[in-house]
Amino acid sequence: MSDPGLARERTWLAWWRTLLLAGGVAVLLARLAAIDGDLLIVAAALAGWTALFAVAFWRYRSRRPGPGPALPLVALFTAGYAALGTLLVLIR
Repeated sequence: MSDPGLARERTWLAWWRTLLLAGGVAVLLARLAAIDGDLLIVAAALAGWTALFAVAFWRYRSRRPGPGPALPLVALFTAGYAALGTLLVLIR
């Protein structure tokens, strides 16, 4: 039996973990790209994290049940980070 009063808190904690992980990936990508001087990849990594933060905050504020449009956006950000990492390895 679940407690609907804590569901919102659990959702926010899950988003917070996702943001921390994505932030770590963005910082690592930005660090590696800055070493090579690829400022476009640095900007893309930080912009991706900022957009993910905006989606997480919007998702936390919304009261609608279910994944909504946040799930495809998170999948898109994940694929984007993978593409940035691949691009960074190939450029290096």
